Amino acid sequence: QVQLVESGGGLVQAGGSLRLSCAASGFMFSMTPMGWYRRTPGKERELVAVVTGGGSTNYADSVKGRFTISRDYAKKTVYLQMNSLKPEDTAVYYCNANYFRQDYWGQGTQVTVSS
Repeated sequence: QVQLVESGGGLVQAGGSLRLSCAASGFMFSMTPMGWYRRTPGKERELVAVVTGGGSTNYADSVKGRFTISRDYAKKTVYLQMNSLKPEDTAVYYCNANYFRQDYWGQGTQVTVSS
């Protein structure tokens, strides 16, 4: 079955960096669009970044120029490099796979940015 396992969250000071990882299994990774979303209390889950099977990327305006999504086809892993972090980036970050038009989610990883 589809499994997505995130890691790499934690506590960082404003201006710092973190890299999130999402290890994928149970589906055709190379063909599947993958994304990172985040949710803060009281808000809807929002798209942060997405990468297609071919490697094209798209970002939320709020993270452009600071975050980079990438994928390693051999390791079946998606990464989110987050630089110049701000307190408003504090959220639970979720990995997403859109496999045959069905969404699958990881368990989430907490990112906390202190001011």
